[in-house]
Amino acid sequence: MDNLIYTLIIGAVAGWLAGQIRHGYGFGLLGNIVVGILGAFVGSWLFAQIGVRIGTGVVNHIVTAVIGALVLLFLIGLLRGRGGR
Repeated sequence: MDNLIYTLIIGAVAGWLAGQIRHGYGFGLLGNIVVGILGAFVGSWLFAQIGVRIGTGVVNHIVTAVIGALVLLFLIGLLRGRGGR
C-alpha cells in the first residue's frame, strides 16, 4: 500500500511539474497523476535505452518521471495537432 501511495505522489508531482514546464498541458490532478505515472515508465525506459542514470532516491524518480512526462506531453501535442508546441 505504501508503494502505491508513493507512486501516486511522485506521479502527481511529476505530472504537475511537466504541466508547469509545458504551459497549456495541465490535465487536472487526476490527469497529472496519470501523465506522471506514465511519464515515469517512459522516462525509465528511455534512460535505460541510452544508459543514463540520474542519481538515486526520490530526486531520481521525480526527474525521470518529469522528463518522461514531458516526452509524453510532446507526443500528445503531436497527436492533437499542436506540433509539439
